[in-house]
Amino acid sequence: MKLNPKQDEAVKYISGPCLVLAGAGSGKTRVITNKIAYLVKKCEYKARNIAAVTFTNKAAKEMRERVLQTLGKQDAKGLWVSTFHTLGLEIIKKELSTLGFKPGFSLFDDQDTNQLLSELTEDELKKDKDLLKLLKMEIGSWKNELVLPEQAIREARDPQKALFAQLYGRYQNQLRAYNALDFDDLIMIPTLLLTNNATSRERWQQRFKYLLVDEYQDTNTSQYQLVKLLVGERARFTVVGDDDQSIYGWRGAEVGNILRFERDFEGAKVIRLEQNYRSTPDILAAASGIISGNTDRLGKTLWTAQEGGEKVRLIGHWDGEEEARWIGEELESYQRGTRGISSFGLNSMAILVRASHQMRAFEDRFLSIG
Repeated sequence: MKLNPKQDEAVKYISGPCLVLAGAGSGKTRVITNKIAYLVKKCEYKARNIAAVTFTNKAAKEMRERVLQTLGKQDAKGLWVSTFHTLGLEIIKKELSTLGFKPGFSLFDDQDTNQLLSELTEDELKKDKDLLKLLKMEIGSWKNELVLPEQAIREARDPQKALFAQLYGRYQNQLRAYNALDFDDLIMIPTLLLTNNATSRERWQQRFKYLLVDEYQDTNTSQYQLVKLLVGERARFTVVGDDDQSIYGWRGAEVGNILRFERDFEGAKVIRLEQNYRSTPDILAAASGIISGNTDRLGKTLWTAQEGGEKVRLIGHWDGEEEARWIGEELESYQRGTRGISSFGLNSMAILVRASHQMRAFEDRFLSIG
C-alpha cells in the first residue's frame, strides 16, 4: 500500500524535531518503519546509528520484523529497536564502571522488590500490606520523576511521606549493596548519568544519530528527559503519538510531553495523520464527537475513504443484570436471524467488558438461557 501524502511527508522530514500526531488506525507503524528505511536508503544513515523505542516488547518485535521486511537483514544490521527499559539496560551495561556497579549485577523483579521492602520495613509498617503497596508505588513515582531519596526527604510534607522517603533511601542503599537494580532504575539511572556526565552523554548522542519514539503520549518525566538527552542540540528525531489516546496518567504518563512539544523543541514540525483505515464514517463521527470535549488536546479531524457501515447505537441500563438480559436477547435474535440479516452462530459473537468482575452477570444470564 502506498503512503498517503501526510504519511509521505512524515517519512521524508528529517531536518529537525518532528511530532507525528497519529489518530487511531492512521498507519503510524507504517510511518516509523518506512522512515527507518528512508533514513538508511536515501539519507545514508547507518542502521547502527538509528534507534526506535516503544513501550512493549510485542510492539518492538513487530516493528523490528516490519523493518527487516522493508530493509532486508544486511541493511538493517545494527539497528536498535526496543522498549525504553531495554534501551536503559543497554546504557547501564555499557556504563558500568562510570556508574560504579560491578559486572554481573542483578535485576530485581516485583517479587524481589516486595521481599526486600518487607524486610526493610518490618518495624515501621508492621507488615501492613496496603501501606507496603503504597510505599512501593511512591518509590516508583519518585524514580519516574527523577527524585532521589535526599530530595524526597527534603520535600516531605507529612509524617507518612517523611517515613516513605526515609525508607526509599534505605531501599536504594540496600539495592546498591546487593549490586542490584529494580525496573524503574532502568530509566532513572541512565537519565541521571546522561544529565551529569558530559562524556557519556556525547558518547550516546554519537551512537544514536537519529531517534524514533512510538506512543509518545505515554512517556513519563524520566523517559521524556532521556529522549531530550539522547537527541541533544542536534534534535534529529521523530516522535509519534496521539494526545487523544493518553490513558496512562495513573502510572506516571505525562500527556503534557506531547502538548508542549512545539515549545520544548525549537523549530519543531507537527504533521497530522488524519486518514483512518480502520473504521467506518459513523464510528469516526461518534468517536470524534466525544473526543472533541477534551480540553487538553492539539486537535485533529479523522476521516475515512470507506463508505457505509452500521449506525452506532448507545443503550443505557440501570444495572449489570438488566444489561445481561438485554444482550442475551440481542444474541438470540442474531442467532435466529431476526435482525433482517442472515443468522450466525454464537462462536461468531463477542462481548467486551471493562473489568473482569462485570462478566459474572453475563455468565449467570447465559447459563439460565442455555
